[in-house]
Amino acid sequence: MPQRYNSFGSYIKKKFNTTVYKVNVDAGFTCPNRDGTIGTSGCIYCNNDSFRPSSCKPTLSLNEQIRNGITHIRKRYKSEKFLVYFQPYTNTYAPVDELERLYKEALSEPSVIGLAIGTRPDTVDEEKILLLEELAKRYFILIEYGMQSIYDRTLEFINRGHDYNTFLKALDMTKDRGIFIGVHVIVGFPTESKDEMLLMADEVSHLPIDFLKIHQLQVVKDTPLEMIYRENPFHVFDYEEYLDFVTEFIVRLSPGIVLQRLFATAPDGILIAPRWDKSRQEILRDIEKRLELKDIYQAKNLKSFARI
Repeated sequence: MPQRYNSFGSYIKKKFNTTVYKVNVDAGFTCPNRDGTIGTSGCIYCNNDSFRPSSCKPTLSLNEQIRNGITHIRKRYKSEKFLVYFQPYTNTYAPVDELERLYKEALSEPSVIGLAIGTRPDTVDEEKILLLEELAKRYFILIEYGMQSIYDRTLEFINRGHDYNTFLKALDMTKDRGIFIGVHVIVGFPTESKDEMLLMADEVSHLPIDFLKIHQLQVVKDTPLEMIYRENPFHVFDYEEYLDFVTEFIVRLSPGIVLQRLFATAPDGILIAPRWDKSRQEILRDIEKRLELKDIYQAKNLKSFARI
């Protein structure tokens, strides 16, 4: 089946002429929306166990996590090149000298060719970006900003703690520095219509970003969103509906954007809704089949730019 979208795996393999795997690590960061700086309860959907791999344990040192991850992946996939993914919480939320120590420690492993750094747009500054710019001269450096939504009413609803303009400022600070820029977006918030969600594809297509992760909203245990959902259930994507939506989203995206993720997969033990009972491979296969069935592909319906 010919590829109908710009996938991360294909992009990385072409760039480095080999398969590259991510090693997820927890470096012990917290979040300004949890430690009292801007809030204490975090975003209403956030339970880090919903996306933290079991191998990603903060009780182990950074080097131990990296070595364990590399050993496991090498044994299973025979890979020799790796990206260290600083994933849980906010991975630029520390003084720059502490960030430099952690990032350089991760890069000291000979088979590590770069970093992916998950963070919030309100926790970067010129000094931190300068550090990443220097590292990017020798390594593949990807910063992944949790944009989540372009609508301020949604960011307020989810208790995000910053507005969309904060993201745009961080983007402006980061672009043209040799640093790859990734963005996370969540679709399915009850504050947005389907058309408004699709407009986010048009918006990000005209921003200076390289990578995109798309997540459908998931209600997971032990979050404020769980309480909201139980008290007043709102619509979440059913499976067929999401296949139609995400393929429609993809065809509106710029061809230059690399898609790192097309859906979210919280563990069954904490997932409340939506429950699709599908494996990652099944979902990916069905998205690709839906693109083929519709005879559509990324950027087929790229819209002209109109700032909202």
